[in-house]
Amino acid sequence: MLFDYLPFAAAAFAIPQFLPQIAKLRKSDDTTGVSWPWAALTSVNNAAWLTYFTLAHYWTALVPSISATTLAGALATMLSVRAEVRARSAVAVVVWTALLVATFALAGRVGLGALLTCAFILQVTPSLWTAHRTERPTGIARGTWVLILAELSCWLTFGLHQSDPRLIVLGCSGATAAILMLGRIETTRRRSVDRLTGDDYAALAHWVTPRRCEVVPLSLRRCGPRMTSGKQLFSSRSSFSQRRSFESGRDTFARCSCRQL
Repeated sequence: MLFDYLPFAAAAFAIPQFLPQIAKLRKSDDTTGVSWPWAALTSVNNAAWLTYFTLAHYWTALVPSISATTLAGALATMLSVRAEVRARSAVAVVVWTALLVATFALAGRVGLGALLTCAFILQVTPSLWTAHRTERPTGIARGTWVLILAELSCWLTFGLHQSDPRLIVLGCSGATAAILMLGRIETTRRRSVDRLTGDDYAALAHWVTPRRCEVVPLSLRRCGPRMTSGKQLFSSRSSFSQRRSFESGRDTFARCSCRQL
């Protein structure tokens, strides 16, 4: 039946899941709104799932587990290099890893599988918390969460078909988390330049000259009182990427212009 192929579809969505986030982080070095505990816990949990699937001889699940373990670990490493990792976050990840190891040593594969049932909720909570506490989470890659939504929707449908409560819990929690994250990304992305407050302008570190689109420190030039929209700051010689970067609300550019150069 068609439902029997859903695990293969879920695996296809899971394998490249973290590539959009890694690519965006490499390109922009923007970690705003991206949670290090989320990446670290994802790598640890998928390593545990890899052990579980190996002992259960679920060979088709090994490839996405290996991919998620490797790519999430790489993402956690990249985040730790670009942003400071809090000590309590690192301790929490270490404690959870020790709990997984102890459970496997004492209860074997069955106990490990039972503990991993609730692992996804613990895994995505830091990412949701960080994104909703950040005013503009510009570092989050939408593509990663679209793939997460697609993968967990497949597992939810397959769990309902098989009447498997563990897959149903996994699918419901994952799909809900992905929808909440995508909603947060869309809401903050649509925030227009004209709605920024005076505090937002004061927090910006650079300004863009209207003639040459050069980035100049604010300390070298004092801007006049007139505020303009993002499109007015660029001449016809500006590239599309410069316009797009400015209009996307990234904090590396200022939304102000001066009448005198």
